[in-house]
Amino acid sequence: MRLDKFLKVSRLIKRRTIANEVSETGRVTVNGNPAKPAKQLKEGDIISIEYANGKINVRILKIPNNNVSVQEAPTLYEIIDKEIK
Repeated sequence: MRLDKFLKVSRLIKRRTIANEVSETGRVTVNGNPAKPAKQLKEGDIISIEYANGKINVRILKIPNNNVSVQEAPTLYEIIDKEIK
């Protein structure tokens, strides 16, 4: 699954267009490397996202085939570290 789509489906970022913009500006890394929106993800990858008010690191636990419910979205990843400014 593409990075931008995973960010939207997992609800780490609300809209896919915003996920694209954030990725393009270098505020998202996968396994420590800057990642473009089309980066293909796999289970076990670590995503770091820099928000305006902090940073979050998550490990991908499951890659869904399609969209998932709001209740199921948090089961797709595990929060490793979370900083709030």
